Amino acid sequence: MKKNWLFYTVFLVFIINMLSCSADLERLKKQEEDIRDVGEAYMGQGDYTSALNELLKAEQMYSKDPHLHNDLGIVYMAKGKLELAIIHFNKAIELKPDYAPARNNLGTAYFAKNDWDSAIACFKEVSKDLLYATPHYPLYNLGCSYYNKKDFIAAERYYKEALKIEPKFSGALHGLGLTYLATGNASEAVSYIEKAIKYSPGFPELQMDLARAYTSLNNYIKAVDIYNKVIEVAPESLMAIQAKSEITRIQKEHMK
Repeated sequence: MKKNWLFYTVFLVFIINMLSCSADLERLKKQEEDIRDVGEAYMGQGDYTSALNELLKAEQMYSKDPHLHNDLGIVYMAKGKLELAIIHFNKAIELKPDYAPARNNLGTAYFAKNDWDSAIACFKEVSKDLLYATPHYPLYNLGCSYYNKKDFIAAERYYKEALKIEPKFSGALHGLGLTYLATGNASEAVSYIEKAIKYSPGFPELQMDLARAYTSLNNYIKAVDIYNKVIEVAPESLMAIQAKSEITRIQKEHMK
């Protein structure tokens, strides 16, 4: 009887300790999530230094939260620390292999490093996820990656796939326009960039590329008109300086 009593006592103590550890772990998780929420609020405000401070506190409490590591990756990427961003995005995926947003963010970090092949591998994985809420984004990202590799055939294919899902997606329209401009099809470039501007007006970057496309078509009057719009929209920007330079060049070389 004494042996049985001793066994049950030890077993009971073990169960109590296990329950206590479990309760402590849940408490730490809850505290970590609360601090992570504060960090995410700072992220929403664009205050990445304060966000990082809070997220690192959260990591000290509980380091196995994939959402925390994704947040850390986003913050490090915003602060230009791409290697640290990649470490945390990979950690998020390690903890949650089906975490598609983290994988897409990992691809974005590789893209920022000009590591096109690694970026493409990530974006292709995300594009296969049938549950991903915005599938046109990884397809667009694939288009951008292939464009930067100068594989314009693949870039065109993925931009068009993105547009099949979201026909008004100005990013893919712009990318397709740039692809056509790069391959000497300036008339198609004009068509797609004008569509991009229709859905996203007020972006001088789009106007600059549209002016370039009209210049390629030798439509210098239209090009100058658009460059002047860039100067009106963003008078203090580097693009305005570039637009003025292009206007001067066109007038000197083609509008004497």
